[in-house]
Amino acid sequence: MRLEDRFSWGGQTYLMGVINVTPDSFSGDGLLVRGDWVEAAIEQGLRLVADGAHILDVGGESTRPGAGPVSAREELRRVVPVVEALSVLADVPVSIDTTKAEVAAAALDAGAAMINDVSGLRADPEMAPLAAERKAPVVLAHNPAARSSEVAVPPASDDVLIDRVRRELGGLLEGAIARGVDERQIVLDPGIGFSRTVEENLALLDNLGRLRDLGRPLLIGPSRKPFIGFALDLPPDEQVEGSAGAAAVGIVRGVDILRVHDVRPLARIARMVDAIVRRDGARG
Repeated sequence: MRLEDRFSWGGQTYLMGVINVTPDSFSGDGLLVRGDWVEAAIEQGLRLVADGAHILDVGGESTRPGAGPVSAREELRRVVPVVEALSVLADVPVSIDTTKAEVAAAALDAGAAMINDVSGLRADPEMAPLAAERKAPVVLAHNPAARSSEVAVPPASDDVLIDRVRRELGGLLEGAIARGVDERQIVLDPGIGFSRTVEENLALLDNLGRLRDLGRPLLIGPSRKPFIGFALDLPPDEQVEGSAGAAAVGIVRGVDILRVHDVRPLARIARMVDAIVRRDGARG
């Protein structure tokens, strides 16, 4: 799939619906606890498409803080049957949310159209060559926890935070291109909710527009992230309005793709905000 053929950047906001084939998702929607988890995942995917999702993102390993690692074998068991079914039944591209090249390759073989790597291609040295060889679109996420030093120094100001994210995202972009990934196939994720304080997440959301000059579409996934729960003092299943508020700010600041759990209300909000800020297919 070529991104430029499927999506018109700047013309509208696109929604990526989340399908967590895990037992321990931070958002409380992990499907692996159900005996009929494959059927449940397929049903959820089709419902998300009916609700307005433009992409389905299937993941088999939780990224919540403290989550244990999952072997490639187990991750494959979880995601491949779901990807295989949805790539046939759903009329939208299926993304594989993984940091393992082995899992990404199997998912692409099963019909996935893109790779969502929260490590920014850093966790597995084979991921970039795979994406380059398959000509697959890739979402590169800025994840402070994935830094080689494993040390995150709290920024002294919004400017320091944004400059750091911009510099490191630009480095991920340049590194992917240097390893053969087509720049036109890259989407950048500034990593809302990844290993940051509540204040850092709020500041990053408020300053997303300063990342636009990196020249690639931006994706954010604020939906049900812990910082929303902290800001509102609410559990994950009561964070729809908070997620919507964060998403609306993201759209105003220039985001192209929203990775969300609650697609139906977010689709309506995206359409309304788009009607305001994307008049005639351009930002006003």
